[in-house]
Amino acid sequence: MVRDKEATKAKLLEAALDEFAEYGIAGARVDRIAAKAGCNKAMIYAYFGSKEGLFDQLLKIQIDHVVQSVPITPDDLPGYAGRLFDAYQEEPRLLRLAAYHRLENGFDTIPEPEAQAHRHKVEAIAQAQVEGKITAVFNATDLLDLVVHMSILAFSTPNASRDLVVRSVERLIAE
Repeated sequence: MVRDKEATKAKLLEAALDEFAEYGIAGARVDRIAAKAGCNKAMIYAYFGSKEGLFDQLLKIQIDHVVQSVPITPDDLPGYAGRLFDAYQEEPRLLRLAAYHRLENGFDTIPEPEAQAHRHKVEAIAQAQVEGKITAVFNATDLLDLVVHMSILAFSTPNASRDLVVRSVERLIAE
């Protein structure tokens, strides 16, 4: 029987997404991941090195997906915040993965894909501020953090809506 390495990895990653989002890193079980993927748990270690390696790869993939599908638009931060809100609606497990990562690794530890994307976004906002396209009341880092966290906070609030996120960011950047 010939194994399809990429197909097996994809099955493991999909099963791991549910498992890690539900139980976190510490509570996730490789037995359950392997069973759901229809694989031997030895494949997790062969392809990812460890349960933590599987989690790290999964988080990287999820972050990369959001970064690619929701590019920064510094001259339209309200629209960007709305699209982030939409992305979290489509894949709410990402926020859970990010929360578990921070709980397990500390709040100062940011996964490298997220750190790289953050730097790029800060640079784009700073450039738009220099060009006078958006407010410079906040420094670029703080402004990005506020916009991103508004989209997350609104998502986690029962009465939140995309409109609330967009209007809040509009108000934030109004001069």
